[in-house]
Amino acid sequence: MTSTTPYQISLLDHIPPAVGGAAPDPDELFQGFASWAQDKGLNLYPAQEEALIELVSGSHVILSTPTGSGKSLVATGAHYVAMAEGKRSFYTAPLKALVSEKFFALVEVFGSENVGMMTGDSSVNPTAPIICCTAEILANIALRTGGVDAEDPGVDQVVMDEFHFYADPQRGWAWQVPLLELPKAQFLLMSATLGDTEMFRTDLEERTGRTVAEVTSVDRPVPLSFSYVVEPLGEVIEDLVHTHRAPVYVVHFTQKDAVDRAQSLLSTNLASKEEKAAIVEELGDFRFTSGFGKSLSKYLRAGIGVHHAGMLPKYRRVVERLTQKGLLKVVCGTDTLGVGINVPIRTVLLTSVVKFDGERMRHLTAREFHQIAGRAGRAGYDTMGDVIVMAPEHVIENRKLLERAGDDPKKLKKIVRKKAPAGAVNWTDKTFERLRDADPEPLTSHFTVSHALVLNVLARSTKASGDPVSAMRHLLTANHDSEQNKAAHVRQVFRIYRSLRQAGIVEKVSDGKGGYTVRLTVDLPRDFALNQPLSPFALAAQDLLDPDSPTHALDVVSVIEATLDDPRQVLYGQQRAARGEAIGALKAEGYDYEERMAALEDVSWPKPLEELLTAAFETYKKTNPWVADQELSPKSVVRDMVERAMTFAEFVSKYQLDRTEGVVLRYLADAYRTLRQTVSTEHKTEEVEDLVEWLGELVRGVDSSLLDEWERLSNPVDDDADTLTGDSPLNGTSVEAPVRPVTGNVRAFRVLLRNAMFKRVELASREAYSTLGSLDGADGWDADAWADALDPMFEHYGDDAIGFGPQARSPKLLTITEGVDGNPRFWSVRQVLDDPDGDHDWAITATVDLDASDEAGEVVLHVTDVAAM
Repeated sequence: MTSTTPYQISLLDHIPPAVGGAAPDPDELFQGFASWAQDKGLNLYPAQEEALIELVSGSHVILSTPTGSGKSLVATGAHYVAMAEGKRSFYTAPLKALVSEKFFALVEVFGSENVGMMTGDSSVNPTAPIICCTAEILANIALRTGGVDAEDPGVDQVVMDEFHFYADPQRGWAWQVPLLELPKAQFLLMSATLGDTEMFRTDLEERTGRTVAEVTSVDRPVPLSFSYVVEPLGEVIEDLVHTHRAPVYVVHFTQKDAVDRAQSLLSTNLASKEEKAAIVEELGDFRFTSGFGKSLSKYLRAGIGVHHAGMLPKYRRVVERLTQKGLLKVVCGTDTLGVGINVPIRTVLLTSVVKFDGERMRHLTAREFHQIAGRAGRAGYDTMGDVIVMAPEHVIENRKLLERAGDDPKKLKKIVRKKAPAGAVNWTDKTFERLRDADPEPLTSHFTVSHALVLNVLARSTKASGDPVSAMRHLLTANHDSEQNKAAHVRQVFRIYRSLRQAGIVEKVSDGKGGYTVRLTVDLPRDFALNQPLSPFALAAQDLLDPDSPTHALDVVSVIEATLDDPRQVLYGQQRAARGEAIGALKAEGYDYEERMAALEDVSWPKPLEELLTAAFETYKKTNPWVADQELSPKSVVRDMVERAMTFAEFVSKYQLDRTEGVVLRYLADAYRTLRQTVSTEHKTEEVEDLVEWLGELVRGVDSSLLDEWERLSNPVDDDADTLTGDSPLNGTSVEAPVRPVTGNVRAFRVLLRNAMFKRVELASREAYSTLGSLDGADGWDADAWADALDPMFEHYGDDAIGFGPQARSPKLLTITEGVDGNPRFWSVRQVLDDPDGDHDWAITATVDLDASDEAGEVVLHVTDVAAM
């Protein structure tokens, strides 16, 4: 092992030397880690010491201690123990972002050669002794290589963070499978809200033969105070700030409510002039783009932050940085802080204890309440943390009415008490007390059987892992579900088995002992059950496309988009816009209200190639049954942006996605990565490559962090080159990568230029002269000038004079000349207009100023002519 930084060397150097090939002495192992921690100024809490002693002794550990009690340090100790014993350890978490964060943290401690990562998107150093991965990745590894009879599944130790996800109805199976299929591994199960763990202790001891240590503690490094408040929220927040109980995290259960709260607090004086000046200085030249960025800038300068999953990553990071420096007094956000938000909080203030769970409005569970409440109180900063729950608004308003009435019987008699909104789920101080005093609910099993699970088991080598039929029987009988659910799983397995036999994927063969077993007749695709299960279909479906088609590049995009997860907010935004346009058209055609409403049921977001891809997918499933549990979802986000020649800001504005622009960006980043990885050579035409380059530059121009991290994961740092000091992104310091000038990637800039010209084509086709004038009026092309230039064309060809379809987008109709009069920083461009007769004798001509484009961060062009050639 080699490492470079003092931080790394100090931990690895504390591994006691092996003597005569024997395993390190447990006491020496513990002392080695404890002395390393002490050198770093980290004093182990009693629960940490207990957990580490049990780990070096070889026991499983169930660690249930409050948030902020140092579970991450225990996890690092577990990996240290495994490395000292020459074993391979896995760290799992529910979110890719947490996996990535842990990967870089462990690289800093153990060196990049000793740490790998698998998330489905990226695979870095997959043979390393320490692997960070999502729970699903480890579950699939366990299904393929584990089992009671497995010789060496390659997993000696498992650290499962946020283990309460075991009870998640959709994903809980992935936390359960390793417990069932890795009986030789040592487990460290961690969460702040595990509840009763007796079942896990008994099950693990019986299954593995190891002792299980339950390390629990209700003692927090920073104790909490709980209260229920019936005062106006603004007054409560102001009091908290002025009594030095900030930062205050104001918890909402929708992103809209969080932003609306920040807006409402602008009228409250939360920061002094000096504090606001410090915020401005810290922000420096941080760039806030249009849309939500302008609103956030206003909130931050008033000492108010906003933090939720729909924001751009760079905005979340700047809120976190300002809060860590103590500059923001209030942060309005959603309950995402319950899953590891990196914001130091003194007070957690819940505006409600009711949330929508995807199906109905309901009270928080005790687990959810304690996950959120546990974020209060900053170790090393606070001696106490506050958790405050607000009464419902109608209760607070009734209290105000009573106070105004005082003791006057007449006024009291006139009061009309407000009630909770009809159909709303109410809560009281008794609800609060129940949640405060309750232990987290017992974790409930949610084992599921899918084609992927069955095929993973069948893919086992019988020599290494025993008979797959016996292995499947073990899974069906040993899982933690009820007997009724187990019977349902058995029926599901037989349904899947029949479908696999009909598809010729499996066959029934003799086991040589008078019985039979089942084996695969095909080799499964590598990583078929990971996070991109439909990528093989995307490759196959490209064979249905014609590379010579004028829509080929966009059709390639549509194939890829159909295999990506749905960005629901974006699709709903497109659906709203489509329905709005449809209503206008139906009104114009004279349809009455009921007819319009009935017609709207069939209006959805755009779904290019839906019929072709759906039919192809049904055929594909017959011979590739591992995708039977997946859903194909045709949609048009990237394609929509290209066809409408929209920038990111224009797309967000058109579909009213200001509050969820982070969702748009994550989807575009996923689309970019998938396009780079999944387009076959035959279909990677010049136009496709141009489009991919444009998409990458678009994402980087909005917020480079998503792609920067992916690139770092694909090309991990060399320890000899990167010492992880100063402003390295690996040491946790938030550093904005330098912004590449918009003309820096010539290929992508040409696409931007093509889009800018085509936007004018689209507007011209609709005779939207006012909008064209707003774009080019400064160059003398106001609305009247555009009308004078194009009216003759419409008079000659009629209302459909200017085409806007695939033929109009043909590269043959666009000419870009790099360099004008010997100046390489000025280009000329001509966009020929597509007319009904194909004469192609009208064009828009412009010059492009590259220096001005770099300064503006977008294409700066000057229209010089619109006329017949």
